[in-house]
Amino acid sequence: MKNKQTGANRNGDVMKGLAAGIVGGLVAAVAMNQFQKLLCKLTNSDERAHGAQSLQQGSPRHGIARELEKRGKDDAEDDAAGRLANAVSVGISGRELTEKEKEVGGTALHYAYGISMGAVYGAAAEFSSEVTVGAGIPFGALIWIGADEGVVPLLGLSKAPTEYPLSIHAYALASHLVYGLTTETVRRTVRNIL
Repeated sequence: MKNKQTGANRNGDVMKGLAAGIVGGLVAAVAMNQFQKLLCKLTNSDERAHGAQSLQQGSPRHGIARELEKRGKDDAEDDAAGRLANAVSVGISGRELTEKEKEVGGTALHYAYGISMGAVYGAAAEFSSEVTVGAGIPFGALIWIGADEGVVPLLGLSKAPTEYPLSIHAYALASHLVYGLTTETVRRTVRNIL
């Protein structure tokens, strides 16, 4: 039986939840990037996507960036997603990506992450309506804390969170709240159709 307000099922259908979450995550990743572009335009900021680390470049001195730097393959102008795409290329083929390839690869990785987090969210929503509390906004905040403020700096894809001004954190948080809200809105709509 389906709860019409949350779209959660008592019996849970993981495949339908995954499908709805994948669609939600994809649409949300697009919405997040569009929100960031709009916000940058309104504030006359440098137009970039992919979270706080994209607005303030500069190579961290540990993790992935440090390894790329040792090989002469790190660029302080790269954002976290571009840096990760370059690290994957260097690790697999030994070849550094061009600037355009970093942009395309970083965008692809950002969408893949958004889709995968949407899939996990969609599957979890099948078993617990608590997952969808707050219309996906807590989910977006959790992604921001876990990824932008945690894993990305720990891996050396960006500098430490303390090295960015509060305005950058607010920009990233707002972007992820848009991601969470959009993921839930689309997931619920698709799940109700399925």
